[in-house]
Amino acid sequence: MDLYFYIFASLGVFVFGLSKGGVPGPIAMLAVPVMSFAMSPLQAAGILLPLLIIMDFSAIYLYWKKWINSILKIIIPASIIGILFGTLTFEFTNEDQIRIMVGVISIIFVLVSFIQKNNYLLKPTKFKGYFWSSIAGYTSFLIHAGNPPINFYMLPLKLDKISFIGTMTLAFMVINLVKLIPYYYVGLLAPSNLMISLFLLPLAFISVLIGYFVQKRIPEKLFFNIVYVLLFLSGCKLIYDGII
Repeated sequence: MDLYFYIFASLGVFVFGLSKGGVPGPIAMLAVPVMSFAMSPLQAAGILLPLLIIMDFSAIYLYWKKWINSILKIIIPASIIGILFGTLTFEFTNEDQIRIMVGVISIIFVLVSFIQKNNYLLKPTKFKGYFWSSIAGYTSFLIHAGNPPINFYMLPLKLDKISFIGTMTLAFMVINLVKLIPYYYVGLLAPSNLMISLFLLPLAFISVLIGYFVQKRIPEKLFFNIVYVLLFLSGCKLIYDGII
């Protein structure tokens, strides 16, 4: 647990905190890859979860009642099913395969968004909501990378910026709380990981606040353009990490 370890752990927490504060969501996907330079992805996931929950509660205060209940009723139950599937298949999971899958989903979504002409491929429906939310629960369980799959459903809804952030914030707060049970069950909440989480706790609060004030200064059109760019870059990064 040297300086090198804590530098990369701090960077991962800071990146996720910015996202929780409202900076375009895909940036959060960089957290586990960044932390993986100094530790295993599984250890990174275990360290992050308690901090994510604290960030979620901080962010939910900032975006209180800015969510859309009808969308949450689709996202949350389906995501829990994905978490359950992740728990049951955990011992058979190859982390690199998941990285590649999430990366491919991210890139395909961005490309389809720009080349499709009639919005049919991305037209939001309840079925697509349930499907992508279940995938998001699964990938969130494995490497806290639920944003790309859920964006396949959320971005085409064309919500305003604050409703988008508020809905995503509450959805992932519930998802992360549910993940506590299987994370404990599979041993990712080891005392050593929790001690590191406690050490990084102040940074979690600070990064959420920084993210909140940053997003308030980003115009709505620019905000979603940044989402697409970061989603594409994150997808490339995950595929690279999964192959190398």
